[in-house]
Amino acid sequence: MIEFQNVSKRYGARVALDDVSFRLDPGEMSFLVGHSGAGKSTLLRQLICLEAPTEGRVLVGNFDLRRLTAEQLPIYRRKVGVVFQDPQLLMDRSVYDNVALPLQASGFDRKAIPHRVEAALQQVDLSELAGVLPTALSSGQRQRVGIARAVVHRPALLLADEPTGNLDPDLSKKIMKLFTQFRNHGVTVLIATHEQALVESQPFRVLRLDGGRLVEGQ
Repeated sequence: MIEFQNVSKRYGARVALDDVSFRLDPGEMSFLVGHSGAGKSTLLRQLICLEAPTEGRVLVGNFDLRRLTAEQLPIYRRKVGVVFQDPQLLMDRSVYDNVALPLQASGFDRKAIPHRVEAALQQVDLSELAGVLPTALSSGQRQRVGIARAVVHRPALLLADEPTGNLDPDLSKKIMKLFTQFRNHGVTVLIATHEQALVESQPFRVLRLDGGRLVEGQ
């Protein structure tokens, strides 16, 4: 599903990724770990097509990300869901509207949107809060809304950047349970985190970056 082939990324003299190679199979779940500045966010930006590698190739499914055309880019991005530490919800719109937004923005069939949104909210156990504004939600509920928004278009790849960074241990476990459920349904999941205790509590592969180099998980 994901394959990095000798990927390097430089910003002038600074090396953010240094000859990184690894592969994640379809339906595999993995943690991306490393200290601040190790290259985790740079690696994720390659997968979201916010940046291109200086050297090497990034392959996701049938897509070579360096060769995506302007027409292919939105098609690719519909196959990728992204969850951030801050879900960045629109506070003046309901939970339903926040989750529906990616479908509306991509021109999805309007008649099919309610079913997709309801299915996504059911997955994160928030159906009863569809009409509520995010201001009335707890931090854990807001994060679950962000996850529903990331999976509403049923992506093949789910990326999460410090998704439990603002949550207490119990909420972190609930969020991890959700990611595991998506993985069990065939979604490839890559989670960037600095929470070592969380990583050690799970049985999944670890990709460890240090100074831009992959030192574990090749």
